[in-house]
Amino acid sequence: MTPPRPTIYFIRHGETDWNLEGRLQGQKDIPLNDVGRVQAEEAGRKLRDLAPHVEDLAYIASPMTRTRETMEILRRTLGLHPESYKLDERLVELTFGSWEGMTWKEVRKAEPSLAALREQDKWHYAPPGGGESYAMLVNRIRPFLDGLTRDTVVVAHGGVARAFLAIACGVNHRQAASLDIWQGRVLMIEGRSYRWV
Repeated sequence: MTPPRPTIYFIRHGETDWNLEGRLQGQKDIPLNDVGRVQAEEAGRKLRDLAPHVEDLAYIASPMTRTRETMEILRRTLGLHPESYKLDERLVELTFGSWEGMTWKEVRKAEPSLAALREQDKWHYAPPGGGESYAMLVNRIRPFLDGLTRDTVVVAHGGVARAFLAIACGVNHRQAASLDIWQGRVLMIEGRSYRWV
């Protein structure tokens, strides 16, 4: 019998100016804005309420600027050394290829037929110019999840959270691809269930 997976406290990075403008960030390295920094503090406070022994948790982040900033503010809020955490390349956001930096409105105007294909099947569609689909992202994320050995705080991205929910909780692909992934909150994944705090 497979041992239960450790509890995951997933935190999406705080807001960036591109989030505010509705731009596809993907793997473009955009820093947090002032709202995003406040959201990182909020997530830290919520985590303290959820996990009384925050010093015993593992802390792993995507190596992008917005996730590292979020992790360091969160750890400072918890009274922990801000830079004592690990980075994992597998946690980077999926790439939107040549669409990165565009809004969905701009994508629909520039490439209506391709935008329609993605709307029909968000999970399996890979944008042009080397983009990734959620299905491809799952293949990258699964080994990370399988390798967790203790309760872990993960700071990463919206697409990564959707992949986590599909793998760990069995959320169906259509639903997972469209779920809202909130900033400034904690997505707690325990066994096959999840909840937002």
